[in-house]
Amino acid sequence: MSAPGRVLVTGAAGFIGSHLVDRLLDEGREVVGFDSFDPFYAEEEKRRNLGHALASSRFRLVQGDIRDAKALDRLFRETAPEGVAHLAALAGVRPSMERPALYADVNVHGTALVLEAAVRHGGARVLFASSSSVYGERSDGPFRESDPVERPISPYAATKRAGELMAHTFHHAHGLSVTCARIFTAYGPRQRPDLAIRKFSERMGRGEPIPVFGDGSSLRDFTFVTDLVDGLMRGLDRDLGYRILNFGAGNPVRLSQVIEVLEQTLGCRARIERLPPQTGDVHRTWADIAEAREALGYLPATSLADGIACFAEWLRDPA
Repeated sequence: MSAPGRVLVTGAAGFIGSHLVDRLLDEGREVVGFDSFDPFYAEEEKRRNLGHALASSRFRLVQGDIRDAKALDRLFRETAPEGVAHLAALAGVRPSMERPALYADVNVHGTALVLEAAVRHGGARVLFASSSSVYGERSDGPFRESDPVERPISPYAATKRAGELMAHTFHHAHGLSVTCARIFTAYGPRQRPDLAIRKFSERMGRGEPIPVFGDGSSLRDFTFVTDLVDGLMRGLDRDLGYRILNFGAGNPVRLSQVIEVLEQTLGCRARIERLPPQTGDVHRTWADIAEAREALGYLPATSLADGIACFAEWLRDPA
């Protein structure tokens, strides 16, 4: 199968989903966006994310829930997608500690229904958004796709690993082509309000303290959203059978360093509120991206300083 001309994007109004929708439209594809507009953050902001897409005649937005089997069946039947980018999920490690059953319902049950619909309606190639959180707590690195991942430490991480296993089952039983993208700490314009770089920036701009859990030594492999979307596009366009691939920058950065870059970029000092480490948070993430580079030509190129500068420009004018 060649690159899919009509793509269904679940979670289309979110941070990563909306960027992927824009990229697909820019390449001349037809795109169907599916989103429940879950109140995790404001619907108004999510609809603003789709401002460019909604102006395109090649974009159709459908509101619905991935747990609604009838809605999914109707969606696949009416739109006949050739590719599916399945990004819809309840996000966030910390909130999943408070609502584990709901996270399992949306992220595991919902994913099974999406995969089932894909098989029933022609076997469209699927890209599944997994997470670096599946690697659990590690003291070494970089993290490789072949590493054991049987000990997730949050319900969110467990649901993402379950989604990968579910995808493998559908590949084995039905020949469904699925690439599982283990995404490492995406950031950039349209970033969710709860994520560190945006939350810190907004609080610093208002002169408020920023909450830092632990001593600031935690490491994250920050991945700029346009680099990530380039990798996701390549994963969607290539039939790899069943494959798990890391999508990160390959360069872990200390949280304290991120705060320093924010201070330099925003031109204001951070007042830090020290808080105890949070249950479910891992100390480090670090992607080995050799397999994604070999399989897809994935090559992230945006430095943290340049990425934060681009994010800060958007934050000043998010329209």
